[in-house]
Amino acid sequence: MKQVKFGGTNQSVSAVALGIMRMVRLDVQQAANILSTVHDQGINFIDSADIYGNGQSETIFGQALKQSGLNRDDFFIQSKGGIVLDPAKSSGEVVLGQRYDFSKQHLIEAVDGILQRMQVDYLDSFLLHRPDALMEPEEVAAAFDELQAAGKVRHFGVSNFNPMQVELVQAALNQKLMVNQLQFGVMHTGPIEFGLHTNMQDASSINRDGEIIEYSRLHRMTIQAWSPYQYGMFAGTFIDNPKFPELNAKLQALADKYAVTKNAIATAWILRHPAHMQVILGSMNPQHLTESIAGTTVDLTKQEWYDVYFAAGNDLP
Repeated sequence: MKQVKFGGTNQSVSAVALGIMRMVRLDVQQAANILSTVHDQGINFIDSADIYGNGQSETIFGQALKQSGLNRDDFFIQSKGGIVLDPAKSSGEVVLGQRYDFSKQHLIEAVDGILQRMQVDYLDSFLLHRPDALMEPEEVAAAFDELQAAGKVRHFGVSNFNPMQVELVQAALNQKLMVNQLQFGVMHTGPIEFGLHTNMQDASSINRDGEIIEYSRLHRMTIQAWSPYQYGMFAGTFIDNPKFPELNAKLQALADKYAVTKNAIATAWILRHPAHMQVILGSMNPQHLTESIAGTTVDLTKQEWYDVYFAAGNDLP
């Protein structure tokens, strides 16, 4: 399994992680089988959030970890908090928030709930889950200090923050933010398009993300790519989607060359970027996970990487 450094630490973690948002679909035995499958293939990183399955995904994970026979220390466990669910609009896997809340009280209560559901004593990493417009960095800092002093969280990060939002929070913290979790993949390439189209006047030149890739590299923050096989936000997968014939043809050609699947090539495309990103796999299908994990064995050439980028509908100025 290919490894990447976790943020500014010297700790190595698997280049692909298991995201457990959809674990709410499984019973405990099925979830235990998933954990065993990914562990056997070298994944040592779990990504969650307190809202996944309205907390039920983490409950199932905690039970499955015990049933699997694996140890707590077999995994680097990360979760996220800060979104307050709207119970009227949330059911099962579909969850919607009514507000974001980065108050000290909410963040500490969020971590306590996560630990209880997962049946673990600490999180390796805790992320702020999307930026709160009303966030007060001093409250975030107070929460992080208390969580770290109590041994409940070892590292911290953010999700879906732009560089100035990172800077605003970081200025108040005693801990270095290690991670920024962002949507990124073959069909979600805004940060790359903007960089390539610098000094142009076309739509691709619009700065929507504030040089987030370059910022993350300079500050040794690991970018964790979520929904790596999706187009839009949650519109669906581009793999085998007839809406994207040119892209799928290119993915298939490369899959044939490297004796893997299209999912593996889409994984390898993200991992080829020199930012040393981490890919979060959200499938609960053992076969799909195995196929995607195979992407860690593929080293695309620079031309192949650009060919996939072109096939996704992008261009060079």
